[in-house]
Amino acid sequence: MTLFRDDGIVLRTQKLGEADRIITLLTRGHGRVRAVARGVRRTKSKFGARLEPFSHVDVQFFARGGGELVGRGLPLCTQSETIAPYGGAIVTDYARYTAGTAMLETAERFTDHEGEPAVQQYLLLVGALRTLASGEHAPHLVLDAFLLRSLAVNGYAPSFGACAKCGMPGPNRFFSTAAGGVVCGECRVPGCVVPSSESIELLGALLTGDWATADACEARHVREGSGLVAAYLQWHLERGLRSLRYVEQ
Repeated sequence: MTLFRDDGIVLRTQKLGEADRIITLLTRGHGRVRAVARGVRRTKSKFGARLEPFSHVDVQFFARGGGELVGRGLPLCTQSETIAPYGGAIVTDYARYTAGTAMLETAERFTDHEGEPAVQQYLLLVGALRTLASGEHAPHLVLDAFLLRSLAVNGYAPSFGACAKCGMPGPNRFFSTAAGGVVCGECRVPGCVVPSSESIELLGALLTGDWATADACEARHVREGSGLVAAYLQWHLERGLRSLRYVEQ
């Protein structure tokens, strides 16, 4: 039997019995963890209020079977302290809430092996939720930036400059999800689309953190860019995110 602590973001919760919940977190040191929080559905439980989606928390776990997180039953959440209550600023605004929900779903999809550290994905999620809660950028832009960077840290970085197939310097006109981003005329494949140069510039800016360029982009190019991001993400996850359909553009 082992006690251990970790920082984490609450991704989702599920009812268990009459008063308990299963809490899914993305943690700094242990990747995705599912744990049981007892009694948190009781109306007077302050413990439960800290373990809501979007919360950044410091959690103590009690694991049976030598500390194993997988294969020997779920660990218990025995203590929780709030690091940052991002949910307070997110759940009261529809645009932020839907964007944030898509972020949580994405983070869970990219960390499908429980107990396996995913530090870059964890840090990306913490930073994205902090930015989303602050309201300094439009929610759909924060979401697209998070999706592109999540793809990148998981080995699927799209190219928005040089040709993804032959490396020919950009700008290149055609975009192919299967090829990995923009491609030149010689490498063009069936199914390519020809987005506006402004949309491609926007996506490059979101990937690299050029917020001045991203914030100044026209709405029609933002919508086109979001469509490309959604298609690219779906290609690599092999199925789309349920929550993306509710995101405001």
